[in-house]
Amino acid sequence: MLLIQHGHPCYLNSEFKQNLRLQVADNFEIISYYNLIGDLEMYNQNLIRNFLVASLMALVLSACATQKKAGTGQLQGDVYTGKETIKFLAKGVPDRVFFATNKTTLTTASRDTLRKQAAWLRKNKNISVTVEGHADERGTREYNLALGERRANAARDYLMTYGISAKRINVISYGKERPVNNGSTPLAWSQNRRSVTVKAN
Repeated sequence: MLLIQHGHPCYLNSEFKQNLRLQVADNFEIISYYNLIGDLEMYNQNLIRNFLVASLMALVLSACATQKKAGTGQLQGDVYTGKETIKFLAKGVPDRVFFATNKTTLTTASRDTLRKQAAWLRKNKNISVTVEGHADERGTREYNLALGERRANAARDYLMTYGISAKRINVISYGKERPVNNGSTPLAWSQNRRSVTVKAN
């Protein structure tokens, strides 16, 4: 390692170089001769601080990665995207769609499911269905009954745009009275915010 002494290069002996390597990084190439001790102390302090910061960031990133992995396939925002609670009207035709908190807007996945339901209903013209609206446990009974009805109506209206007669679709809201998951967690709530299409005959 090269040192600058009074503007002239000099070289550390092998023993000092070995000791110095234990304290400084490989890219710490040039050190002022007169400030060597002070610079090393400051460098070590910076090195320790940087190490602690890097360690903390690694822990944070690891925790975020673990949380993200745990949530993969379960939630997008607060809308359930898993398959654990889903049943089927027919092969390849899921019976339910899910909603965000306090929302009745159909997601892209919900619209895809309802298009499959509509295609199946067009092929089975003798079948009528009931669209059930559900909410999670939060909020009053009255609020959730109204919210469940709006969700069921959103699903019914979308089915109608794909040629299914309103005469074949009944709507009912159960509000928060029929949870599919009795837990009080974001995952449980997301599974309970749903509309379910069931055969009526």
